[in-house]
Amino acid sequence: MKKRIAILATDGFEEVELTSPKEAMEKEGFQVDIVSLKSGSIKAWDGDHWSKEYKVDRTIDEVSSKEYNALMLPGGVINPDKLRREEKVLKFVQDFFKEKKIVAAICHAPWTLIDAEVVKGRTMTSFNSIRKDVENAGANWVDKEVVVDEGFVTSRNPDDLPPFNAKLIEEIKEGKHELQHA
Repeated sequence: MKKRIAILATDGFEEVELTSPKEAMEKEGFQVDIVSLKSGSIKAWDGDHWSKEYKVDRTIDEVSSKEYNALMLPGGVINPDKLRREEKVLKFVQDFFKEKKIVAAICHAPWTLIDAEVVKGRTMTSFNSIRKDVENAGANWVDKEVVVDEGFVTSRNPDDLPPFNAKLIEEIKEGKHELQHA
């Protein structure tokens, strides 16, 4: 059975944090859908300026976690700040944890996970400027290029993409983790 992955993003995602994992997963033969708040396209952020637009495959209103093997969240500052304000997004994220599926987040993406209340008791990393946010949400923050905690994969920034992508693919191939928790 072909693995299907949701990348959850909206305008202001850090471009390479979406394109690099997406290309790596597609190279493995996974079907990867960009899921967003709106249909049409979403605009990327590239370091310090706006960049290209990317086609949205499905909206948050059209999807269920049950359709996917894993969820990946790219960072950027604008993207997770917009996503975490939406109840449908928070429920979608929570469902992946409840179903013990793979969830991956890089850079500022843990902001969405904090608001979904799924990081308490987890060991993880993020962009260093949100370390206190992660710790205040009850997680054990560590400064490593990639951290895996029972199917929950996190990384700090675009420099960490090669090991992040490798671990994400490894975890997707392994499948559900019984110790994954919400």
